[in-house]
Amino acid sequence: MSQPIWILGASGYVGSAYQRLLESRGIPFRALPRTDLDYYNPATLTLALHEAKPAFVVNCAGYTGKPNVDSCELHKTECLFGNAILPGVLRQACGVTGTPWGHISSGCIFTGRRADGNGFRETDAPNFSFRTNNCSFYSGTKALGEEVLAGARDCYIWRLRIPFNEVDSPRNYLTKLLRYDRLLEAENSLSQLDEFVRATWECWEKRVPFGIYNVTNPGSVTTHEVVELIQQSGVSKKNFQFFSDEADFMKRAAKTPRSNCVLDSSKLLASGIVMSEVHDAIAKALKNWKPE
Repeated sequence: MSQPIWILGASGYVGSAYQRLLESRGIPFRALPRTDLDYYNPATLTLALHEAKPAFVVNCAGYTGKPNVDSCELHKTECLFGNAILPGVLRQACGVTGTPWGHISSGCIFTGRRADGNGFRETDAPNFSFRTNNCSFYSGTKALGEEVLAGARDCYIWRLRIPFNEVDSPRNYLTKLLRYDRLLEAENSLSQLDEFVRATWECWEKRVPFGIYNVTNPGSVTTHEVVELIQQSGVSKKNFQFFSDEADFMKRAAKTPRSNCVLDSSKLLASGIVMSEVHDAIAKALKNWKPE
C-alpha cells in the first residue's frame, strides 16, 4: 500500500492495539500525536491531509478519563473537545479532502436493552445521553460525537464496548474486576480489544458500506459470570464482593451514573466480519493471561 494509514491517538489503549495490528501485517502507517500535528485545528488538519493524502485515517483520539469516567466530571472541557468537537473537525477536514476514515465511538451511549428485550441496534437512538438527561458527562459527549457525524460521507463509526484482552493493564476490563474492592452486578456487551481492531480494520479492508457498526463480541455477560470464569481459570481465587445494588454503588463508589447495556452486533456479522462469542473470548483471554 503506497499511501500510509494515519492513526490519531495512537498512544492510547486502542491506538496501541491498532499499531500492533498494522505492524503485524506489514501495513505502512503513521502514528500521529498532537505534538506532531494539531488535528484539533481544522485548517492545519485539512492542509496536512491535502499534502500527505493518506489512504485512510483511524481516529482513536478522545477523552475517557483516568482512572475512570468519574474524572470526566472534573475535566469537562477536555472531554467535550476530545469526544464531540474533534469528530466534527475530522468530518470537515476529511470531507474537504475526500479522505475516508473511521471513528472509534462507544456503546456507552445506551443503557439496558431495547424494549423488546433485544440488544440495541445501530438504528436505535441513544438512551443514555444529554438528551435523555440520565448520563455521565463522558457518555453525553460520546453521543454528541455521533450526532456531529450523522450523515457523514466515507466514514465508519465503530462502537467499542468495555475492552479487554489477555494483557494485564489498567484499561483492561478484566484487570479492573481483579483490582476493584467491590463489584457492581450488571449485564453488558464487551469488545475483545484485538478482535475489535481487527474487525474495524476489516471494515475498510473489505470495503463494507460506511456507517455505524456495533463492534462487540456476540452475546452478553453478567459481572457474576465473568467472576466465575476468572475463578475457574485460576487467574484469581479472590472472594469477590458485590454492591447490594446500583444505588449502593452510586452511594459508595461512583460520582456519576454508569452505562450497562447490551448491543446487537448482527450488522457486523452480516457484513462478513466475525468475532468470537463473548464468553469464549473471555475464557481465552484468561487462559492466556499475562500478569503485569
